[in-house]
Amino acid sequence: MKPFFVLCSLFFVTRSRSVLGRSLLALVFSFAVHLPAASEEPKTKNQEQRTTNQEQRTKNQEQRTEPFHPEPGKFPPLEKAHAYRGELVFVDHANRRGSLRVEGSGKFYRNDPHPFAMLPYGIVRYQGATADLRDIPLGTVMHARAFLPPDPKTSAVPVLPVDSKSKDAGHYRGTGIFPAENHVLLLEDEPSHCLREGLVWKLREVVMNQGEGTITATREPKQGGDAKALEGMMTFDSATRIWRGSERIGVARMIAEAAWPASGKKNLGGQPVHLGITWKPAPGEGLGGAFTRFHISDIWLDETAIEQAAEFQTETHKAFIRGRWMPAWVDAVEYGKLGRATVTATLFGGMDPSLYADFQKGVQAQANGAENTLKHAGGHYGPGHIASSGQITAVTKADGIIPLGSSGIQIQFETDLIIEGIRPTRVIRVRPQSWPSRQVPREEYVNDSLAERFPTPSIFPKY
Repeated sequence: MKPFFVLCSLFFVTRSRSVLGRSLLALVFSFAVHLPAASEEPKTKNQEQRTTNQEQRTKNQEQRTEPFHPEPGKFPPLEKAHAYRGELVFVDHANRRGSLRVEGSGKFYRNDPHPFAMLPYGIVRYQGATADLRDIPLGTVMHARAFLPPDPKTSAVPVLPVDSKSKDAGHYRGTGIFPAENHVLLLEDEPSHCLREGLVWKLREVVMNQGEGTITATREPKQGGDAKALEGMMTFDSATRIWRGSERIGVARMIAEAAWPASGKKNLGGQPVHLGITWKPAPGEGLGGAFTRFHISDIWLDETAIEQAAEFQTETHKAFIRGRWMPAWVDAVEYGKLGRATVTATLFGGMDPSLYADFQKGVQAQANGAENTLKHAGGHYGPGHIASSGQITAVTKADGIIPLGSSGIQIQFETDLIIEGIRPTRVIRVRPQSWPSRQVPREEYVNDSLAERFPTPSIFPKY
């Protein structure tokens, strides 16, 4: 309030009866009335800003923790997925589901297999290339990015409480082994994960004992940086496959070339490699990490070796998709007369570019209904028997960032006989006529059975 008294003193020196005096008096009292409020205004604004910031942080936290279910016709954002890894212990390849022994905070070997289902647009990757679940050997450690069930009523695996991943499973198993997020967008083995994330394993030390032993290594960014390295000790044995260039060698060869010792320790100097990781019972008893230690199935010593592995897997998957047709979902259907229709569909992502290149304007094609497991809607005489036939009239590619699960490629397809299974948000399979017309095995198509359309989770044991 000191500025107020100073102004008052200055005023009374002037002629108070003058117009100027009366005006100045009014100004002074006006200033005096508003001065306290003005002096408090910055504090009030700061407080309001802090409140707004806190509300935004709370809102962001709620958005992160609020249960998120993928919606039909929308590819979910990868950043909302829950990440975990585990050993593949069971596969039902025809229904694109299986079980992982999920790594948690406790003893890994005690963990019960945890069921998962692939989303219809979910991507499986093995040795740096797209794969089908049938391509992955049991025991392979896989990284999962998964969501809550899109529709719990038709989930092909058990539906769990939303907070399951935070519950302690007891019996030395700890937390994190039963995530409710069991509908997978991305399932990839260790080399695929590292290639996608720009990571490598650097070998630090090998300890050899009669043809088997342990390797200490760190996983870190290939280009360096400040990211924290993950250090691990893993076992290997004489069955571990070692790939160098285009040849496969073994542990005995590494010893013969003096790259590894016949016995004892050797410093490997941070040699960059890619590792295939599995789990198997380790030697030793109890407390030294033997129950949680992972095992090395493969070592790719150079880029040529891992690139060749990816090429072989790519060819395997290309042949598979050409025989089963490209999966997609329907964005829109414009109906005409007497069964005619124009179908707009988005092709699912993750495939080799050469497969997408076969979808061209003017190409004759077939589209068949499918289920969320990607099973064909019928197949007594092959999937082409009841499929809608016609011509691709347009192919467009989206600009910008393409969400995982989508190819960003949209096709328009005209047919003179639309079938029931081709509806907006429904999954379909599409085949350019240049692809072979083949039968599919009985387990890969459905009839009128509701149980075949929506496989129940009853096959999974309750531990």
